[in-house]
Amino acid sequence: MSRSPASAPPPGPSRWKLRLWRAAAVVLVAVGGFYGSVTGTLIWLRYFDPATTAVQVQRRLESLLDPSYEKRYRFVPLEEVSPHLRHAVMAAEDGRFYQHGGIDWQELEKAMEANVKRGRLWRGGSTITQQLVKNLFLTTRFSFLRKGVEFTLAPLAETALSKDRILELYLNVIEWGEGIYGIEAAARHYYGVPAARLDRERSARLAACLPNPRRRHPDRVEPYARQILRRMQAQGW
Repeated sequence: MSRSPASAPPPGPSRWKLRLWRAAAVVLVAVGGFYGSVTGTLIWLRYFDPATTAVQVQRRLESLLDPSYEKRYRFVPLEEVSPHLRHAVMAAEDGRFYQHGGIDWQELEKAMEANVKRGRLWRGGSTITQQLVKNLFLTTRFSFLRKGVEFTLAPLAETALSKDRILELYLNVIEWGEGIYGIEAAARHYYGVPAARLDRERSARLAACLPNPRRRHPDRVEPYARQILRRMQAQGW
């Protein structure tokens, strides 16, 4: 007489170990595939411009029920971006961009101290490189897992790409408003000029939007824009 499934003995220790090993193997393959894909994409991005990014795809999915959503995205070479804008963005987002290797440990320490003092997550300390890999491969949804992945991808991006290329990609793919991606689209949308013709004042205002680009507008960021201009002057820009 065969034993019914209900009365079958539970799997022994060896069977549980086998299941754990299989699960671990699946995770390792998935992680390896992700990092392999990212590495290949970064190498490809040395020579070619991205047609889209993970964040752009995220926004498209979020706007499926919004018929008014329109994507504006035009990639331009770094030479066609005003030096004022480049300097304003570095002053606002990553003043030591050309000195660190993807993670600015000094700025991260300051951010941690500020967060402890305020008792909440207030300051991130992310570098331009970290923000680039977030836009290319991750999403804007905050989690400690995402931040951890950013930390591992940033040095990888610094190895695969030059500093100028990282800055060029960053300025071209980040959000500057609802459906507005990259500085060329932002300059034309807000000021009706190409990115190459942005002056110091307009550059500082656009850079001041970056902490929250879908809620901030260049006409309503005066205090922070002035602060960015002071940082630029202190840097000799």
